[in-house]
Amino acid sequence: MPIPTELREAAKVSKAWPYEEARKLLKRYPDGPGEKGIVFETGYGPSGLPHLGTFQEVARTLMVRRALIEMVDWPTRLIAFSDDMDGMRKVPPGVPHQDMMHAHLDQPLSRVPDPYGCGHESYADHNNNLLRQFLDRFGFDYEFLASSDCYNGGRFDEALRQVLRKYDEIMGVMLPTLREERRQTYSPVLPISRVNGKVLQVPVEVIDAESGLVRYVEPETGESVEQSILGGGAKLQWKVDWAMRWYALGVDYEMAGKDLIDSVIQSGKIVRILGARPPEGFNYELFLDENGEKISKTKGNGVTIDEWLTYAPQESLAFYIYREPKRAKQLSFGIIPKAVDEYQQFLAAYPTQEWDKRTGNPVHHVHAGNVPPARMPLTFALLLNLVGVASTDNKDLLWAFVKRYAPEASPATHPELDALIGYAVVYFRDFVKDSLVRRAPDEKEAAALRDLDERLAGFPEDASAEELQNMVFEVGKAHGFENLRDWFKALYETLLGTSQGPRMGSFIALYGVANSRKLIAEALGGA
Repeated sequence: MPIPTELREAAKVSKAWPYEEARKLLKRYPDGPGEKGIVFETGYGPSGLPHLGTFQEVARTLMVRRALIEMVDWPTRLIAFSDDMDGMRKVPPGVPHQDMMHAHLDQPLSRVPDPYGCGHESYADHNNNLLRQFLDRFGFDYEFLASSDCYNGGRFDEALRQVLRKYDEIMGVMLPTLREERRQTYSPVLPISRVNGKVLQVPVEVIDAESGLVRYVEPETGESVEQSILGGGAKLQWKVDWAMRWYALGVDYEMAGKDLIDSVIQSGKIVRILGARPPEGFNYELFLDENGEKISKTKGNGVTIDEWLTYAPQESLAFYIYREPKRAKQLSFGIIPKAVDEYQQFLAAYPTQEWDKRTGNPVHHVHAGNVPPARMPLTFALLLNLVGVASTDNKDLLWAFVKRYAPEASPATHPELDALIGYAVVYFRDFVKDSLVRRAPDEKEAAALRDLDERLAGFPEDASAEELQNMVFEVGKAHGFENLRDWFKALYETLLGTSQGPRMGSFIALYGVANSRKLIAEALGGA
């Protein structure tokens, strides 16, 4: 689809981070990249299942790719690369057939049998298939490449020859970064043993770079072996492998987590030695759990992608991931409602914005410029309050309340709202229900509640949220609440059982005047 002229002009000057990143590529190729186009890459280790880190890296990279497309008419592609030639250093817990898996320790993941018995050629093939399903699930546009195919099929052969030609220079980069004992055995090249199929961590001697021939001592037999590293006879150590991949695939852009800064630096030096330019990119900050600790798959802290999608739609996750990638942010269940509602706020603002504001609106990047209309008449926070006071998880009953507030809406016409009601029911059950405690109002608050009840008696059931909100304000002012926040906090704590809540006018319009008066009666009865 052609890029509108107004969007192209706005994109060229926008300060939103995807455009700032895309400008690095404009600077990289002042005369254009030619037929090759721009190659983006994201990496994945198939020793485990795809996770939030996989999602965020692919999603953010595609945001940069889209920003570039909006700025210039250059061909682009994204390679999702699986490092399935890596040796299996340990058996992941929870994987079936642990004994069989242990028998294949240190073999390439692509040669470890599939423990799940579901017809895949290997353990890596099983996980690679899950990765593709995962990426397809979110509609990502990518080209999948497996390390095993590139090594075994010869695609990396010329790059491997170049590694051997530059072997001493590469060692000169790597050895100073290693401990003394590691230097004695380090080699950029890891031969695949002909005896047991393991990825060997042994010193090697380059015999003939053009034929890919190296010599090493086979640990199993103690014999000196000459072996070609071409055609799948070896793989490379991580940092050298990364640089070789950039060189072989012509990668122009790849981002990485802050924990990989050292790897980016060393791999950048190595790719220059090989004769290519390091890709552009940036190091994003890592997510933290609710205690401020780095999220770890091993620890199981933080929120997994499937957990987020249990409680909120995909767009809210992409929205949260888009914002401030260079700042460490908490990723916990508590931030989900706010992320959902902020996404909806930006979505609602988008249609009326000029292009310069649209390019800075997160939803523009979440939806790759194809932003859907905003059709959400209620906030997630308001729905959570409704579920709480209605004391039901029956969606039909909840819809009866919703239709009072938004009569034009129904599950058929507003499926996204229907889904959000379902998310609210589950989120309330798991995170809100047990924390609600309604307190009795004090004397001042009780007097204000009685006044509120009397005024509500004069409102019809179809009173607007704005009318009701103005009336609630007036009650607070009439009863001496100098800071109206104290008045609204009192309403939340006595009527809803929480210290924070929605606009009360919106809540009363949703829950109903008569039902809201019953809540007030219950609160006054406990006074």
